[in-house]
Amino acid sequence: MTIQDKKRIAVIGLGYIGLPTAVVLAVNGHDVTGVDVKQSTVEAINRGELPFVEPDLGASLTGTVAAGKLRATTSTPEAEAYIVAVPTPFKDGHTADLSFIEAAAKGIAPQLRGGELIILESTSPPGATQHMADIIMDERPDLSLGGDASNSIHVAHCPERVLPGRVMIELVENDRIVGGLTPGAAEMAKNLYSSFCKADIHITDAVTAEMAKLVENSFRDVNIAFANELSVIADKLNVDVWELIELANHHPRVNILQPGPGVGGHCIAVDPWFIVSAMPDDAKIIRLARETNDSKPQIVIDKALTALIGVESPTIAALGLAFKADIDDLRESPARDIAGRLADAIPNGQLLAVEPNILELPAELHNRKNVRLSELEPAIAAADLILLLVDHEEFKKFDTDKLLDKKVIDTRGAWRQVQTNAPALVL
Repeated sequence: MTIQDKKRIAVIGLGYIGLPTAVVLAVNGHDVTGVDVKQSTVEAINRGELPFVEPDLGASLTGTVAAGKLRATTSTPEAEAYIVAVPTPFKDGHTADLSFIEAAAKGIAPQLRGGELIILESTSPPGATQHMADIIMDERPDLSLGGDASNSIHVAHCPERVLPGRVMIELVENDRIVGGLTPGAAEMAKNLYSSFCKADIHITDAVTAEMAKLVENSFRDVNIAFANELSVIADKLNVDVWELIELANHHPRVNILQPGPGVGGHCIAVDPWFIVSAMPDDAKIIRLARETNDSKPQIVIDKALTALIGVESPTIAALGLAFKADIDDLRESPARDIAGRLADAIPNGQLLAVEPNILELPAELHNRKNVRLSELEPAIAAADLILLLVDHEEFKKFDTDKLLDKKVIDTRGAWRQVQTNAPALVL
């Protein structure tokens, strides 16, 4: 019997990747238990309720929970396959914090009987999959790693490659990379993912699979850094950077990406640093791109404060807090960072944060007396400066005739055709 035939799967971590993965597995006939440390998340899922915004996920979640194919708990169960999809945030600067992976491994270890497949999906620095396996083996010296013995366990890495807002589509349609600590583990992981993935599944070793995800996001980071650097140059030359990029992209071998206020999310803003940390003397371009993108929020802040010179108690409408359009994911968001730092810079002013995809501000903004969550229309009406940070659909559809007497900084190019009394300041 192959792992594809086995039905009991535990998904550790029910966030933006883990929960959609659990749902897709359940939709495709597996008996899935999701595990999360957050009791409110577990309770919401067991009610069939989605704890965050992701198109097309809610209906499938409700259906699989109602059918008894998916349940959530705070305790790791026995299973035939485990998928670990926990956070890997920064610690000590730009190195990866593997404590969540370590905790997941220690939770899995007591449940193992031999024959299980354990897959790390969390984006990780090179060697993290082996590190997870080592922790399990330290906890369970009675087991063996790989091989055909009855007490063998099988460990692989399969990085997620999906775009927030399109997760349910891309989980099924995107190619996957599977890297095993052993060839047998890679084959078992491929069999499992082939139960729902319609695209090609490419087999390699674990370290190469770990690097593949980091390289994919570093490639995009480098190209975004070029666009962000270009936007700063164009602004100083009084050139519309979006028109410039549009014209340059008519060249058959040029495809410049779009600039913005920085780079966010738990992928592009984080993953390149894992390569830099692993090879600090060699990852020169990757480091420079990260520093370029990390510096963009301060450039936006400086532009905003310059536009407010002479305004004693300014009101800023900060449009968007998420890291990209039409989602509620605020992780590593440059918009969130800009809003917080601007609020600190105008202690006698007010910052009206407009984020249509959340119900309450994150703690660091909620605790500031001069920041409040606002609807779009009243925020724009009250603002001395409008700062477009995220190109949510609601913002792009806004009647720009209402901006004619406003100072506007458009970091996304969504309103670049708008003529205001104060020239539109674009970055």
